[in-house]
Amino acid sequence: MEVILKEDVAKLGHRGDVVRVADGYGRNYLLPHKLAIEATAANRKVIEQMKAAAARRAATEKAKAEELAARLNGVTLVFTRRAGDQDHLFGSVTSADIAKELEAQGFEIDRRKIQLDESLKVVGEHTVDIRLYRDVIAHIKAVVNKEQVAAEENA
Repeated sequence: MEVILKEDVAKLGHRGDVVRVADGYGRNYLLPHKLAIEATAANRKVIEQMKAAAARRAATEKAKAEELAARLNGVTLVFTRRAGDQDHLFGSVTSADIAKELEAQGFEIDRRKIQLDESLKVVGEHTVDIRLYRDVIAHIKAVVNKEQVAAEENA
């Protein structure tokens, strides 16, 4: 079955693409979730209009993402966590922690846009990528410091 995507679908295509999918996938997932419409002659004309509107919207979204990336590139986040003798954290710093700290600094970033292969588990300085748009990526610095142990714990 051929469908026209109304939204970006991971591993399938971008908004406005005409793709061939399995009948069940199209009928049971894409069409009911309004992610696609059937590729008929009338729908192809509608899609051309949608593509023009999407191109305008994408240009403004990309411009906003680039402006936000320029502001984010100089940001340094500092986290203080308990760590063992070899600077290995007892917990970790996750993308949710980074999103919360960014929000405290006035940036509204969804935690799913923060590209962490795995949580930060070692004391030190780390570079974290934030995917703001398809090809717009901001790089922030996350510094993880070791929490100072209280004097009564040493005695």
